[in-house]
Amino acid sequence: MLTLHLAGGRDTLVYPKPDHTPATYTILNFPVDDIDAAVEDLSARGVEFDVNDYTDEKGIMRDEGPYIAWFNDPAGNVLSVLQER
Repeated sequence: MLTLHLAGGRDTLVYPKPDHTPATYTILNFPVDDIDAAVEDLSARGVEFDVNDYTDEKGIMRDEGPYIAWFNDPAGNVLSVLQER
């Protein structure tokens, strides 16, 4: 087990599960002030964003709602960074 220390004092307990099946939906969103800067910084650190028909070449969806970019954690769960408009 490990404790993930998130901004704002939100510690989250992370633990393994023997028969883990990754979630097929977003399980954790990280709000950011500048999504382009966040995606560029994370990409430079090796994070691969999901690029598809709904996103731009960086992997950012800008059509409706907040700007959002999805990626997977090492266990295959879907995470995102998002910027409110």
